Amino acid sequence: MNIHQMSVQYDERQDRLSVRVSNQVKQEFRLWLTRSITLRLLPHLQAAVVRLESRDPQVMATDTTAQQMLAELKRENFLSHADFSTPFATQNLSLPFGEAPLLITDVQLKVLNGGRLNLLLQDKTGESASGASLELNLQATLLHGLLHLIEAALKKAKWQQPDFSNRTDTVETLQSDGPVYRPGEHVSTYA
Repeated sequence: MNIHQMSVQYDERQDRLSVRVSNQVKQEFRLWLTRSITLRLLPHLQAAVVRLESRDPQVMATDTTAQQMLAELKRENFLSHADFSTPFATQNLSLPFGEAPLLITDVQLKVLNGGRLNLLLQDKTGESASGASLELNLQATLLHGLLHLIEAALKKAKWQQPDFSNRTDTVETLQSDGPVYRPGEHVSTYA
């Protein structure tokens, strides 16, 4: 598929990311990404872009730190030239999956030798599953763009949770007969 435009927006009412992809053949594909699938998918997309960028024969990077730095430099370069201000064009686009977005339940990723990421997005769980899928072959630049759009939508969604694993302070309720937590103790509740 030759991608023309991509859009990722947070839909507060659905509490999902609305992903829209249009191609050069004037088709629009609408997808829903849930919080769960998005947060599980994101690290894999980030790792894939590092792998794609590190395979560039002009600037081969062998260690992980150098690969990540290279990917970040290429990301910054891409973002400085990318057009994120043009609205998603919806005129005269056919909808092969229909008006309702596909609820993505399964994703398969494969980094291809040709410097592309094969991304297969599927709806295949539950009674209402359509069984439909969308396959995208993304070059590193398009993957940088998709990641940027997802990360911007995540900020609006406020799905990224702070890391509380290193907290050392004590949390107590205002009522003395309520649950109390102190580091090193088990949490108990009262009926």
